[in-house]
Amino acid sequence: MNCLHRNTTGALCLALATLLLLVTALPVFALGDPSYIETRFKKGSLPIVGDKSNATLYVDTQDFSGVQKTVALLQEDIFKVTETRLSLVHSLNNLGKTAVIIGTIGQSELIDALIERGKIDVSAIENAWDGYHIELVNKPFPGMTQALVIAGSNKRGTMYGTFDLSEKIGVSPWHWWADVPVKRKQRVYAVRNTRVQDAPVVKYRGIFLNDEAPALTGWVKENYGDYNSQFYEKVFELLLRLKANFLWPAMWNNAFNDDDPKNMVLADEMGIVMSTSHHEPMMRADKEWNRYGEGDWEYSTNAQNLYKFWEDGAKRNKPYESVFTLGMRGQEDTPMSEGENIGLLERIVRDQRKIIGNVFGEDKVSEVPQVWALYKEVQGFYERGMRVPDDVILLWCDDNWGNIRRLPTPEERKRSGGAGVYYHFDYVGGPRSYRWINSTPLAKIQEQMHLAYTWDANQIWVVNVGDLKPMEIPTEFFLRMAWNPERWDKDSIEEFGRLWATREFGAAHAEEIEDLISGYTRHNGRRKPELQEPGTYSQLHYREAERITAEMKDLTARAEALYEKIPERRKDAFFQLVLHPVKASTIVTELYDVVAKNRLYANQGRATANHYAERARELFAADAALEKQYHTELSNGKWNHFMSQSHIGYTHWNNPPTNIMPMLYDYQPADVADMGIAVEGTAQAWPVAGQYRLDEFSPYGQVSRRIEIFNKGTQPFNFLAKVNQPWIIISNTSGQVKDVESLNVSIDWDKAPTGKSSGTIHITGASWGGANIQVATFKPDDKQTRRMRGFVEADGYVAIEAENYTDIKAAHGFEWQRLEQHGRTLSSMSVFPITDYSFGNPEKAPYLEYDVHFFNTGEFTVEALFAPGLPVMPERGLRYAIGFGKDTPQVVDIVADMSDAAWAEAVTSGVRTSRSTHRINKAGLQKLRIYMVDPGVTLQKLVINTGGLKPSYLGPQQSLKIE
Repeated sequence: MNCLHRNTTGALCLALATLLLLVTALPVFALGDPSYIETRFKKGSLPIVGDKSNATLYVDTQDFSGVQKTVALLQEDIFKVTETRLSLVHSLNNLGKTAVIIGTIGQSELIDALIERGKIDVSAIENAWDGYHIELVNKPFPGMTQALVIAGSNKRGTMYGTFDLSEKIGVSPWHWWADVPVKRKQRVYAVRNTRVQDAPVVKYRGIFLNDEAPALTGWVKENYGDYNSQFYEKVFELLLRLKANFLWPAMWNNAFNDDDPKNMVLADEMGIVMSTSHHEPMMRADKEWNRYGEGDWEYSTNAQNLYKFWEDGAKRNKPYESVFTLGMRGQEDTPMSEGENIGLLERIVRDQRKIIGNVFGEDKVSEVPQVWALYKEVQGFYERGMRVPDDVILLWCDDNWGNIRRLPTPEERKRSGGAGVYYHFDYVGGPRSYRWINSTPLAKIQEQMHLAYTWDANQIWVVNVGDLKPMEIPTEFFLRMAWNPERWDKDSIEEFGRLWATREFGAAHAEEIEDLISGYTRHNGRRKPELQEPGTYSQLHYREAERITAEMKDLTARAEALYEKIPERRKDAFFQLVLHPVKASTIVTELYDVVAKNRLYANQGRATANHYAERARELFAADAALEKQYHTELSNGKWNHFMSQSHIGYTHWNNPPTNIMPMLYDYQPADVADMGIAVEGTAQAWPVAGQYRLDEFSPYGQVSRRIEIFNKGTQPFNFLAKVNQPWIIISNTSGQVKDVESLNVSIDWDKAPTGKSSGTIHITGASWGGANIQVATFKPDDKQTRRMRGFVEADGYVAIEAENYTDIKAAHGFEWQRLEQHGRTLSSMSVFPITDYSFGNPEKAPYLEYDVHFFNTGEFTVEALFAPGLPVMPERGLRYAIGFGKDTPQVVDIVADMSDAAWAEAVTSGVRTSRSTHRINKAGLQKLRIYMVDPGVTLQKLVINTGGLKPSYLGPQQSLKIE
């Protein structure tokens, strides 16, 4: 249940929810909505499919044809669930004792009669956009005992209510597109006191099928011949089941209206509002100009032909519900060749509005829905003063990587046309294209679209879903959030995943499935598979690469084990929605890990280098095999082509023509015994000349460090390891090395001296001489230890996850709050509520406080890791303030550097790193504070470099905290 008006207060929303959603407390089936369906009879229930009788289905023959089609689909859904086919009737005389009465207000004789007789009160949704009313009515008409009534404020509202019933009885919206089987039941009852009224917050809620070759296009051509009405009927049905109403159709090599004239007729019949993408004006596809256009796509030199081309588009779509895209970019989504000619673009919009007036009537121009997409350079036109009439929707866009570039100011929110957002789950362009697999965490979507909702960009939410599959989960979350942004808030991400898993696979494994999905999407959100490469995760520091690979392999092992437990009829759905994306993500990650090891070990002269080359080849083959399984075995080959997108071996922004194995190094060991020694944290290996030392040990840092004794040849040898201090512990003092032996080095802190100490590990083996590995320790004295509190400095840094603050202070109604599952490692913190207010004096602002214990003093750098957002309000950055103790807080702008290079690094790494320098003059406890300055700043992690921070992708794991 959501508020029916976008400016409704929270308290009033709760009151409306209580008033308008009156159902008994029941198990949840449809993603958080209380269900009005039961499988056992209870007093007052209506038997849809009962023990002794069944209801009839009613729809008026004068109702919209799309409504009639949807009711027929409901009839099929009920049959799939219960194996009982209900009678579908169109007359009051044929209703029988019980019925499901479905119709649109003003189009259905029985619905209007029920309203007139006071049997149902639809006043709350009667004039609401896409609203619906569901109610169990006793004695609706003479001779009847009960009816479940579904009434819509328009045809879409009726269809949404109808499909809501389908979902409640056990039919997933993805039953066809992801092969989710229905939940079979013998009996289905609507419970007493059922009364649901609902309507969306965002007016136009939809998707963009884009970047659709080779995957979607290959599948469409194989199954439908082209992007015709048979294909789009499946898309439209899915959109309606997800309560969506808007589509930008596939356009790379196709033209929706021209490819099949039935497309636009079917879309209007099924209530889908059609539009054309951000660079296709006036309901004409880009490819239509290639087919029919005369002259150049240049308005400055070819206005007459372009005007006629656009006019024909307006005339063609006049009978159908459409949103007209205004403006103009270059062909194939490039900037205008005329450059930043604002005057010309203003003339183009005036002429396009003139066309709309000529076709629809001069007095209707402001009533015809129109949108101006402020995409890429077009936003620059707006910022430099170009304007369109107030009734035109301003469609703000993200940066193609899920970070919204701009949102309406308070003044812009007064525009009658309002605003919307164009978002991306898929993109072709720099820094690298990402098209293969889901890489957008739900928490990221929620954070960004909550900003859009808060700042009133609620007229259109449209998201680029690429090929549609395999973006099922983020697509549904985006559309559910568009329907009701308040329901799917920052604290409901995990809940959504569990509810989704419960609906698709049952409650038994829902928690684990949610964990698998959030696990792989968080991983891909850290760095998209296409942007991974050898060395992304550090081979040398913090054991990062092995930790990340182990994490992903664990996800795969769990997904495979669960796959064996899943009932056979659900395995296809589980494979495509859970197992495949987990396993595919793992294969790519491990591939780049072992390639990096192959190169490092070959440079070190390890005989095992080629083992990793072989493992890389195995993983490359496993990726191909998994793709083949998806295409040929999954659902008996139903989804052939959907994994055809190349994703391994990128060297620049565009994808390689096929997957390309990364370069491997070939090391040929001699047939001898030859010792080498690698020390954790150092790329070179003994016997190459140099100083070999382990990073300093601390009781509060990394517990053990690793030395690897490896064979440079093929013959085994024996080694001896000796320490010169009793407090140095090594896991082995002798042994035989065939390939490699690891020595774990740790410290006996009871024996270690106070303060700084040093020692040596001497290793001998097959080679002449031996290696001396330096070991250093720091042990604080008892006085320091007793006073210790907070996050403790060790290993040359202090690392803190943002949510693990020591203290928090609200101010003026603002407070830092946790965003669950948001960020690369744990979660994030941001200030709520989101408003337009910025704090001029940070010391009066809400803050997070972290207790930190330093052993050292000096000038330290604090690396603050933030979400890679953008300053959505003009003439304002994304500022925070930071300070230790009583120091005056430093104000730092996360986006002070708005260069292309800085942006590319931020979206590649999924984080913006902001640095500030601080002087610490006294060891011991220090209090670090992070203050709010601007809204929309989202903190993920803090790393204080006290002199020993090493390069890595994610930074070190969190430091030890002493309570």
